[in-house]
Amino acid sequence: MQEPDDAYIIKSNPIALRCKAMPAMQIFFKCNGEWVHQNEHVSEESMDESTGLKVREVFINVTRQQVEDFHGPEDYWCQCVAWSHLGTSKSRKASVRIAYLRKNFEQDPQGREVPIEGMIVLHCRPPEGVPAAEVEWLKNEEPIDSQLDENIDTRADHNLIIRQARLSDSGNYTCMAANIVAKRRSLSATVIVYVDGSWEVWSEWSVCSPECEHLRIRECTAPPPRNGGKFCEGLSQESENCTDGLCIQDKKPLHEIKPQSIENASDIALYSGLGAAVIAVAVLVVGVTLYRRSQSDYGVDVIDSSALTGGFQTFNFKTVRQGNSLLLNSSMQPDLTVSRTYSGPICLQDPLDKELMTESSLFNPLSDIKVKVQSSFMVSLGVSERAEYHSKTHSGTFPHGNTRGFNTIHPRNKTPYIQNLSSLPTRTELRTTGVFGHLGGRLVMPNTGVSLLIPHGAIPEENSWEIYMSINQGEASLQPDGSEVLLSPEVTCGPSDMVVTTPFALTIPHCADVSSEHWNIHLKKRTQQGKWEEVMSVEDESTSCYCLLDPFACHVLLDSFGTYALAGEPITDCAVKQLKVAVFGCMSCNSLDYNLRVYCVDNTPCAFQEVVSDERHQGGQLLEEPKLLHFKGNTFSLQISVLDIPPFLWRIKPFTACQEVPFSRVWCSNRQPLHCAFSLERYTPTTTQLSCKICIRQLKGHEQILQVQTSILESERETITFFAQEDNTFPAQTGPKAFKIPYSIRQRICATFDTPSAKGKDWQMLAQKNSINRNLSYFATQSSPSAVILNLWEARHQHDGDLDSLACALEEIGRTHTKLSNIPETQLEEPDFGYSRQNGL
Repeated sequence: MQEPDDAYIIKSNPIALRCKAMPAMQIFFKCNGEWVHQNEHVSEESMDESTGLKVREVFINVTRQQVEDFHGPEDYWCQCVAWSHLGTSKSRKASVRIAYLRKNFEQDPQGREVPIEGMIVLHCRPPEGVPAAEVEWLKNEEPIDSQLDENIDTRADHNLIIRQARLSDSGNYTCMAANIVAKRRSLSATVIVYVDGSWEVWSEWSVCSPECEHLRIRECTAPPPRNGGKFCEGLSQESENCTDGLCIQDKKPLHEIKPQSIENASDIALYSGLGAAVIAVAVLVVGVTLYRRSQSDYGVDVIDSSALTGGFQTFNFKTVRQGNSLLLNSSMQPDLTVSRTYSGPICLQDPLDKELMTESSLFNPLSDIKVKVQSSFMVSLGVSERAEYHSKTHSGTFPHGNTRGFNTIHPRNKTPYIQNLSSLPTRTELRTTGVFGHLGGRLVMPNTGVSLLIPHGAIPEENSWEIYMSINQGEASLQPDGSEVLLSPEVTCGPSDMVVTTPFALTIPHCADVSSEHWNIHLKKRTQQGKWEEVMSVEDESTSCYCLLDPFACHVLLDSFGTYALAGEPITDCAVKQLKVAVFGCMSCNSLDYNLRVYCVDNTPCAFQEVVSDERHQGGQLLEEPKLLHFKGNTFSLQISVLDIPPFLWRIKPFTACQEVPFSRVWCSNRQPLHCAFSLERYTPTTTQLSCKICIRQLKGHEQILQVQTSILESERETITFFAQEDNTFPAQTGPKAFKIPYSIRQRICATFDTPSAKGKDWQMLAQKNSINRNLSYFATQSSPSAVILNLWEARHQHDGDLDSLACALEEIGRTHTKLSNIPETQLEEPDFGYSRQNGL
């Protein structure tokens, strides 16, 4: 007739579970699979007037202590079982949980300044609680009712959305969270709605002045700036020549210029004649070239992209009548009768031809020669320096004086190019800060994979420090020695004069494939003099610091701040760098042209974020999910080609079908993103869909295919996010909310495992069960080895979201709960078992 309901224990007040059955001789409760003692039941009997049958009602009390002392795989539960002459009957299971509401919001709303009619989104993540907290919003201390204003929506994941901002929407907004335990109030966020001031239209041009110039002006009055608003950006007036260059000199027309000026006019005529003669010769050469190419056994659709950037290796070959015409012979002398000479390694289209290209013929340096590449338009190239091949690395040169962006190629030169992004203007460093005290916390650089964990107690009580963390986005200051390569970003944390009593954990992403033993990886630190010194090898035993290398990141325990980076020395040619390959596209200034840009960057989130930032400024659109390419240290180059372009709809421009990048420019890129540009052209403006494949492959190595299927119209294009799982972690988290393991549980684990055990079930086994099998001597030097192990666990599992791995490790050790339960409660903070119970600990 009545089953027990789910219940919450508020503070220390017990709750009652009731059960009623008819007809029933006995009713008993069973909690967590065990019968509740008869003395704890309160029973009442009555008679049902309509049937005359006996009705029995029973209830029990459940206390907070009972729930806290229970250790099982699920929540504390109870059910009742009733007996009669007809048989038995079981009720549903009712769960009992300890209700709580934490004090700090997981995310407070942040103030914003938005233009009028813009969208306002205020994010609010309420404190964790059981039951989950309900959220309401206040504006200037007054509740917001979204049902009365269609422009406001408060239903989406506790966020406040104002679809079109009005001036009246300016104010202070507060997020309120409440459950059956308490109410919590977030920090207030100030929203300012402003009106952009902009320029009026240009005035008409003025009359032509005696200096052959006319002017026009505009005013910043749409609307004029007020209330502290900024003046419009740009010029308020413009001037230009008003006679198309035919300006009057000394107030006389050009045909009345004095005779002494005739000499200059004669020079102009002479230069014009010479220019016309050069053009005529060029046209003649192009005609002869096209004719000879039509008679040749092979074409020039393929070219090494390094030739197009000014630094490339040179070699030559001529038609071989006995055998394959594309077989290269490095010992062959230049044949001046052959019409076509190529530079750099050839990117071949036929798989058979690829096999015929021997390693020696592809990479052996040859004599420097002048190179001419002839096609429908002439491009004349000269070798600027000789590039020699070495056993481990290449020396290649990119143009470093070029500071142009992606879309600034001269319209008459459609040649593709490859360059390091180091030739672009130097970027400023990424930086984030936070204030931390005795409770510690976590500092995260979103979307970079870099984070810093300050343990509880690392900073003395009554002290607080503003801790910062930055990533160098410019040219790497660490120049590796010998065959070493940079495997991570350069990360700086400080202040440098801060002293911690417990090691902090720094997480740095890397791009090495550590699944096999082909790397010798070092942690390096920059000294105050700007030099780099080795702190330790990842595989070394050390008591000063500790490195835990995971597949995509390295977690380092340190006791001093500074600038750190990971460098690797390949032990064998099988050493692999993980590269992320991605393709972006955008329309060019010519409406029929479409540019594809293919990037190969070190597989670290911060390196890809640099690419994303540059593409956003260039209006680029990600066309396919990025993929992982394993690039071997086998000295073979990288080929990037465009395949399967739809015929009669699109065509690829000359010299852009396939591009090749030398090994050293990929292997020793020092984190600088490398990209290739491909130029496509539509036959008609009605073509709006583009489908093709981008093939990125290392000779005798790994290959990846990027499938491009997109619309060049913005309204029809499918959006692909730049990051598959964007890291929206709030940059600075302080206190208990920054840690996965509740502090009370952490104290009990440390008290249990810090003491050596005769059976070896102590902190050493705790380390081994968490896959920490090396350099245990480091933990032995710490005052609480278990605490340092848990700090490393926190750094390693910051994105896991649960405590399953730690709970399994504790269960495998098999240590009894005796010591955990015998610690006096006075030594602990308020236990938060509601949180830990959900996560299986």
